[in-house]
This record gives sequence, structure tokens and C-alpha cells, in this order.
Amino acid sequence: MQSFDQPFLIHPPLTIGTGAGSVEIGGTGGPLFILGPCVMESEEFVWKMARELQKQCKALGFSFVFKASYDKANRTSVHSFRGHGVEAGCKILGEIGRELSIPVTTDVHSPQEAEIAAQWIDVLQIPAFLCRQTDLIEAAARTGRTVNVKKGQFLAPQDVVNIARKLQAFGCENFFFTERGVSFGYHNLVADMRSLYWIRELGYRVVFDATHSVQRPGGGGDRTSGDGILAPVLARAAVAAGCDGVFIETHEDPSVAFSDGPNQVPLAHLPVLLSQLSKIHALVRT
Repeated sequence: MQSFDQPFLIHPPLTIGTGAGSVEIGGTGGPLFILGPCVMESEEFVWKMARELQKQCKALGFSFVFKASYDKANRTSVHSFRGHGVEAGCKILGEIGRELSIPVTTDVHSPQEAEIAAQWIDVLQIPAFLCRQTDLIEAAARTGRTVNVKKGQFLAPQDVVNIARKLQAFGCENFFFTERGVSFGYHNLVADMRSLYWIRELGYRVVFDATHSVQRPGGGGDRTSGDGILAPVLARAAVAAGCDGVFIETHEDPSVAFSDGPNQVPLAHLPVLLSQLSKIHALVRT
């Protein structure tokens, strides 16, 4: 256990992306923001969201990583919208990244998808339910891309050590973890802010997923429900607890979103929230 007068031995800052559009996690600047819609509803929609987020963040003086999923592989219902597929989806995201000079990220679900996505994607995201899949972790690690592993809802914070050791064994040092809550009974998650402290105490960079942490998985019967109004509350608490960044899914109108609408933050509400998070981060990191 860390003593009060002993600093964390955190991994050095990690740069994501290249050139003018690169961002940093774990440095002396502000928090890393990972922002975007849950799923690529259409090519027009995802471009519109990326441009609007770029406009908002530029006005605020913030950098960010743009996120959207090309395939929602773990939807509750067989009838739920999935997405564009790996090749088409990642190509669109890659084009967004190049044109807007912003790093991009998306989930990968298999070793084959990791290899394809790495052609266009800056950060390969391992979904929480797949965080122990060694073949997937190995494939993502060997691409040379930055890897973000979402800690499974079934894991203790200290369990990320085993995931980190897998990544390092396969030659990947550019990685971080995302906390997104722990299963608590049926259809409920609890975000334990101690987890952020403990993961950083282990020496790893950690991001807090504010919107998936307020999910109620399967709580709508054939769909996921959630408490999106609480996402800003948990985001502020997580930054105060010392996380290195915040993951927020956002939509221009969450009530009509194709996936995870009940959890997403309305796009119009985002500038105020990001400003609050930046100020809290500056306060607790002084």
C-alpha cells in the first residue's frame, strides 16, 4: 500500500497519434478525453459527430480521441443494430482521423479484426467482456498500436496486472486501462472510485468510462437501459479521484440513438462538462 509521502511509480506519459493531432495521456497537461457516439449509425452521422466534437474541443482548447464502434458485437437482442463491419468502418474512421487530424479508436473483437483495424486505427480497444482473451490481447499488442483494455465487470482492480503482463510479454508497452464499473446484482453496475487509485498505484495509466458505468445491462428486457443523467456526476468524481482521462459516449439526441441511448451524454451538454472536468483535473494534479 502506498504511503502518503511516497509518489506513484506511474508509467511515463504516452503519446497517441502523430503530428499536430497527437494527444497525451498521463502527462502534465489536462485529462485525456475519449469522445464519440456508441456506434457508427451511418457514414454521414459519424462524420457529423466527429466534426462537431472537433469544433467543441477546439473552442475549449482541448485535444481528444474520437471513438465510434464499427460493430456492436455484444448487443442484447439478435435484432439490434450492429454497424458497418470492420473494414468499411475502420476505413471511415481512418479517413476522419486523417482529415480532421485527430486520433481515432474503436473496439476489436478478434485477432483478425485487430490486424485489419490496425491499418487505420490509433488506439485498439479491447472490450470489457474480452479483456482476458489472450489471443486477442496478443494480436492487438503485436500491431504496434496503442491498446486500451477495458477492465471486465467481473474483475478486481488488482487483476489488471495479469493483463498488463500479457501485453508486455507480446511486446506492447503503449497501453492503458479503462474502468467501467463492476457488476452488482442483476442489471446493475457500481463504479468504485477506489479502483482508479489502485490501478494507478500499480503503475498503470487509467481512464474512467463515465457512460458505460451507468448502464443497466439488459435492464430493458431486449435492450440495455441506463442512468445517463448520472454520467457527468461519476465523471467529475473520477477526475477528482485522480484518473488520467475520461471516456464519454455522446449523441446529438440520445433518445433516438441506435445503441446505448440511455447512457449517452447529449452533445449540447458536453462543453460545460468537459470544462468542469479540466478544472477538477488541474486542481487535483497540483
